[in-house]
Amino acid sequence: MNRQNTTNYGSIRDPVVEVGFSGGDNRNQQDMVSREFNVLCDDIETNLYTIKSSIKTLQDSLKSIGTAKDNTGIRNKIHITQLSANQIASATTRDLTKLRLITPRNDKQRILQVDKLESDFKETISRYHTLQKELADKQKSNLLLATNIDSPGSEGEESPTIQRQMQLAREMQFEQEMMLEREERVKQIEGDVLDINQIMRELGSMVHDQGQTVDTIENSIDHAVGNVEEGTEQLIKASGYQNSYRKKLLVLVIIGAIIAAIIIAVLVSELKKK
Repeated sequence: MNRQNTTNYGSIRDPVVEVGFSGGDNRNQQDMVSREFNVLCDDIETNLYTIKSSIKTLQDSLKSIGTAKDNTGIRNKIHITQLSANQIASATTRDLTKLRLITPRNDKQRILQVDKLESDFKETISRYHTLQKELADKQKSNLLLATNIDSPGSEGEESPTIQRQMQLAREMQFEQEMMLEREERVKQIEGDVLDINQIMRELGSMVHDQGQTVDTIENSIDHAVGNVEEGTEQLIKASGYQNSYRKKLLVLVIIGAIIAAIIIAVLVSELKKK
């Protein structure tokens, strides 16, 4: 029986093993956060490099707009480059937001690294947006429109009047199509311009939310400090009350002892007289 009880005591090792796993889980979690931080930083740096490369491509294309080199291929290249850069810019904004959230507030080195990436991103996006507006203005001033509409030919035995009417109808159709195409191209050009205000609002909102969180933490700390100070004052008051109570109790005990001594003395004196 004693051997069985001794064997059962081995079960107390289980909590120790769990504590060891808990510590391991914390380290694993820290490692995961660290890896995620590094991956996000690498992605953001890669995105910044890509956007800067897009800026260089668009600057080269800007020089060709309105010249003899201007053609549909260059316009399509500008459109595709801007679409890609816009998507990368939006993804980078989300990555920066996530990076801020996982960065420990007490890690100054990582905070400075995030600040540097965010500053570089804002500067790059500002350059990109300025270039986009220049491209949009220049493209709208030099629209490429299709002009390969078939010209009317002779229609056999049709009279000159009928031919003239058909010529006017084709010209009106051509003008209408030109207007529609111009409108579509302008919409496409304007749609390619990145909404930089939205990106800045998202980044500003992220910083504002973090500032509110910091203010809340500071307020909580101040509140806790106030509670501690108030509690200390209460303890001091309680200690004073206790000391006062003890003094009063001691005085009462002394008075009682004196009264008892007087009564005993009186009783002894009466007994002696008898």
